[in-house]
Amino acid sequence: MKISSAVAVLAVLGLGAAACGSETGSGSSTVVVTIGYQSKTINTVTAGTLLRDRGTFEAKLKALGKAKGIQYKVVWTDFPSGPPLTAQMIGGKVDIGSMGDYPLLVNGSKSAPYPDAASEMVAVTGYNLRGSLNQVVVPTDSSAKTLADLRGKVVSTSIGSAGHGMLVKALDENGMSPDDVKTLNQDPSVGASALEGKQVAALSQFVPWPQLMVFRKQGRLLYDGGSNGVATLHAVVTRSSFAKDHPDVMRAFLEAQRDTTDYLNGHPLAAAEKVSEITGIEPEVIYLYNGPNGLVSFDPTIKKPLVDALATDVPFLKDLGSVKSLDLKKFVNDSYLRQVYGSSYDAAAAKLTNPNRLSGQDPVCHTAVDDPRTASEVWFKGAASTDVAATPTCLLKQIAAHDGGVRAAYVPDTETGTRIFADSATWVLDPAKSANSRLLPFAVTDDADSYLAGHKGARVLDYAAALAAA
Repeated sequence: MKISSAVAVLAVLGLGAAACGSETGSGSSTVVVTIGYQSKTINTVTAGTLLRDRGTFEAKLKALGKAKGIQYKVVWTDFPSGPPLTAQMIGGKVDIGSMGDYPLLVNGSKSAPYPDAASEMVAVTGYNLRGSLNQVVVPTDSSAKTLADLRGKVVSTSIGSAGHGMLVKALDENGMSPDDVKTLNQDPSVGASALEGKQVAALSQFVPWPQLMVFRKQGRLLYDGGSNGVATLHAVVTRSSFAKDHPDVMRAFLEAQRDTTDYLNGHPLAAAEKVSEITGIEPEVIYLYNGPNGLVSFDPTIKKPLVDALATDVPFLKDLGSVKSLDLKKFVNDSYLRQVYGSSYDAAAAKLTNPNRLSGQDPVCHTAVDDPRTASEVWFKGAASTDVAATPTCLLKQIAAHDGGVRAAYVPDTETGTRIFADSATWVLDPAKSANSRLLPFAVTDDADSYLAGHKGARVLDYAAALAAA
């Protein structure tokens, strides 16, 4: 499809059209590069919100333009979700974009038939190998403890999203079918309001909505998508024709993304506060995802488990009719990243550990913080930095001894290591454990109950009681 044909497609969608990556002459050429991003999707900040704020891409293009005698103009377009970004890419209005795995696959499928619009995935922004970026939350006072308790009830989700796909797989994993619940198609913000108003029994959504509801005391975690065991990711896509016409621009963009990723991993608290300032999302929530040992691993390289996860996602989208066909081997293209990383790419892509690890010395238990399965963290009010703890029990001791308020405290789930808010966890006191490990946090009540069944003498505590027991 030529750009003129793409205009016809956009006309049907009710969207305008304008060529991107265009060169115009007036003494010197100008190349316009349009970047589509989603400011409130905090998994994509290294290719969107934070990248834009730091101006790294523009600086690289300025240097490139000086060397080539070309002027570059970067246009940033903010989208509420992946589908409208995809529509604009098909029409040639966006050259490079970032989105989640399910919209990403739809993007590749819908654009594939058109030579001028066909897209390719060129980098990852953030990922979670367990899939814990998609979760189900219920009202804080809900009696539901498992997905089975939602049978016959209304669950808000965004049809075709990763949150929806996770829900369908979770129901199947738990011996249920999608027909066992009443799915209501809503945007995340609308669904969040519906949950708060108790118009729905649950909300199944993607980052950051589940934990945003938890932090605001508007919801309680019922099911962690990580239990499905399918990785989830956000990534960068580009129109193939643009990338081939402007390989130097693609390299500059991916270099800027890598630089921004290094900044975020090196300065996670400052990055969280900056993204919060721009988006209005609380920094405590952003830091849960984007901080050390966070729910998101930020690494641009395209890893095999992530490509495998995309292959797992395709059949669900085909059943919905969102994807007709997609050749992943053709769609996933790491050649531009390989130019950025050079000979170090394969080694970097093979690494599956979060590059942003929590470490330090526990000031209360006086031991090294080096085990991601127990490492914890607290952000005290008025503090310019956070404090670390070797275990959740040590964290509670530190909080109990502190004279002042707490902005947020973070602990890993006892069973999975998934990072959660300490005050939203279900705590279990196990007297058989050592003094610094006897208080155990669980992300969901059902897992805590399972632990109690196998550990005589253990008992459930709320957060206040757990603090007192520390």
